[in-house]
Amino acid sequence: MRIPRPSWRLPRLGRGRHRAGLDEKPRLTEADAMLLRGTRFRLIAVSGFGTALILIILGAAMYGVVSTAIYNSEETAFNHYTDRYFRGPHQATSPEAAQLAGEGTNLFYLLVRTDGTVLPPNGATTPAGLPDQASLAAAAASATGIDERSVTTPDGTPWHVMSVPAYDILNNRIGTVQFVQNLSTETRLLSTLLLVLFGGGLLALLASLLAGYLYAGRALVPIRESIVRRQGALQRQREFAANASHELRTPLTVIGASVEDLKRNRRSKVEDVGEALGDIEAEVRQMTALVEDMLLLARTDSGVLETERVPVDLGDIAAEAASMLATVGQDRGVSVVLDPLPAPLYGDPLRLRQLVTILVDNALRHSPAGSTVEVQVRPADGAAILQVDDSGPGIRPQDLPRLFDRFWRADDAPAGGTGLGLAIAKWIVDQHGGRIGAASRPEGGASFTVWLPDRPTQRGEGIGNIGAPSIGPDELGDDQAEPPET
Repeated sequence: MRIPRPSWRLPRLGRGRHRAGLDEKPRLTEADAMLLRGTRFRLIAVSGFGTALILIILGAAMYGVVSTAIYNSEETAFNHYTDRYFRGPHQATSPEAAQLAGEGTNLFYLLVRTDGTVLPPNGATTPAGLPDQASLAAAAASATGIDERSVTTPDGTPWHVMSVPAYDILNNRIGTVQFVQNLSTETRLLSTLLLVLFGGGLLALLASLLAGYLYAGRALVPIRESIVRRQGALQRQREFAANASHELRTPLTVIGASVEDLKRNRRSKVEDVGEALGDIEAEVRQMTALVEDMLLLARTDSGVLETERVPVDLGDIAAEAASMLATVGQDRGVSVVLDPLPAPLYGDPLRLRQLVTILVDNALRHSPAGSTVEVQVRPADGAAILQVDDSGPGIRPQDLPRLFDRFWRADDAPAGGTGLGLAIAKWIVDQHGGRIGAASRPEGGASFTVWLPDRPTQRGEGIGNIGAPSIGPDELGDDQAEPPET
């Protein structure tokens, strides 16, 4: 006696629903972000250190040159002033010595008599802190009677002083002459120069750091994009594995349930367990199609699958492929209407036939009985255009961005598909350097439009971009559509 088989069927799981964590765009991990930030700051540090080193060297060199030139000039003036005294009879009352009075406010001499009386120049007031007693004492103790030094008075004024013996007309020593040079102007000039160098160098360093920050950011863009591409590749691998296991689980479950049914009814006739055998056959067919599509996509990702470039006519290819599906459409009560015109291009006949088959089969699946699927091919300026229209429910706006994603299927999608057909179709279009788009028709149903250039394109173009945003038919236009900008 045959044990009744459960009447339920396992539904396809997860169609049209996002799997957690698999639909997010590739993002940088925290480790990658920290690596990029660290690299950026290291580049900025190197740039800032190099700039600072150059500024310090240039600033020090400029300050040294200017200060040396200023002090040499002042020393020349001081020596010229004192030499007139030494050319005379070394008398403070000699004509040469008298000419020294009134040389200027920054260069003059003081006569310090032996009794300590100080005679300022031209009777003017002696500056505070002068004469310098340390220089006078050192000159008195020196064997030559001369002392020269730089001093700073209590009010902060820098001076250059020289103390030498003073004699009268009888060559009797009457005291000490102290030559004095005021260096305030030179000191202020060098202080201003130092401030300008420091401030300007600081601004230049900040500008260099800012430029380094911006430049480092732009220099790291290729690295960031490479990391994002790597993350995207890893994410696609995870999605592929997760989606494949998810899609294979349902047919395997159905096959397992059917096998259990056969085991329970092992003594039954074949005709009594035909339903279980039919389920196994249908699921094996489904798994075979799924595995073949997965293998094709895996080969496209690895780059080992190449396409031919030979002269073909898209109209002939579309007519051949659509005619083969016309019988399938009749079984479903859907008629296939062909309207091809000659549209020559360079492409792979096998892949273009597969493209037309995928789009027409997709249209047949979504079209109700008694409706029509229209296949139209038109030549355009520098291109061939394929358009497949159905009379189904159309495409919801929220489904358009994911229409060409792998394994994605809408909630209301009919049973029997693998969710890979449109992804393969987009890869074929990308390989030929074209564009594909879809939209809902105003009168109802969906319209898929393909634009293919009629000139050979670079091999491999579009590999790895399956699921990228596509154009819609409005952008392609009718048979007068212009080729896209390159």
